[in-house]
Amino acid sequence: MRAHLMKRAVLALALAVPGAAIASAVAAPPAHADGCYTWNRTLSRGNSGSDVRELQLRIAGWAGNNSVVELDGHYGPKTAAAVRRFQSAYGLRSDGVAGPQTFRKLYQIQDDDCTPRHFTWNEMDDGCGRGGWTGGPLTAAQTRQNALRTMWKLEALRKSLGDKPLTVTSGFRSNTCNTQVGGAADSQHLYGNAADLVSDGSTLCQIARAARNHGFSGIIGPGVSGHNTHVHVDSRRENNQDDSENNTYWAAPECGIAPGYR
Repeated sequence: MRAHLMKRAVLALALAVPGAAIASAVAAPPAHADGCYTWNRTLSRGNSGSDVRELQLRIAGWAGNNSVVELDGHYGPKTAAAVRRFQSAYGLRSDGVAGPQTFRKLYQIQDDDCTPRHFTWNEMDDGCGRGGWTGGPLTAAQTRQNALRTMWKLEALRKSLGDKPLTVTSGFRSNTCNTQVGGAADSQHLYGNAADLVSDGSTLCQIARAARNHGFSGIIGPGVSGHNTHVHVDSRRENNQDDSENNTYWAAPECGIAPGYR
């Protein structure tokens, strides 16, 4: 009798508030019209699709020591681990499942132009002044996509350094710009994959050491000729369009990072 009365009460509530019963039974992120991108489902291991890739782009900087999160659209163990690190860094429940709270935090740190809160398109397109993302080996669209991933990695690096500002002194470079500044012939700057960094709040060695945990396969800093006034970080391991092998190379001898491939 009691169970029957409870069922009638639930039915009455559902009729009085259309959709209430359905809403309570479906675990999905709340409606949110984000200016850049909106997720419409909870994501976890085994999921795949463009929404997973959009998530991977934004948590690429939480890959962990000497690791990268591939933007392949498949929610595997590395993606789940990166989500856990992101959640932990922002004080969320660290379960590796991207649900409403995780998306809400991403919306908070994402500007309407898809860049993370503390980095901009302009500062990444500043190898020798604004180049408009042209003049490199890739299309402007491809270069911008790489630069966007770089910025999200920088956002994670900045967070790990106590939210102390990071300044990009050189981002994307056209071929002409790269020659002008004496960059390597196949520099990752040409692809939008690199940034040279300084900070008023962190030492160069703090930046270089922390970068090892944030998806950067290229780190060059103090102790290397030409890199004593900044730290160079890049994503060479993920670049399938250059002439170099997909590997990890770190060198910042003055920071305790011995030159070598990992």
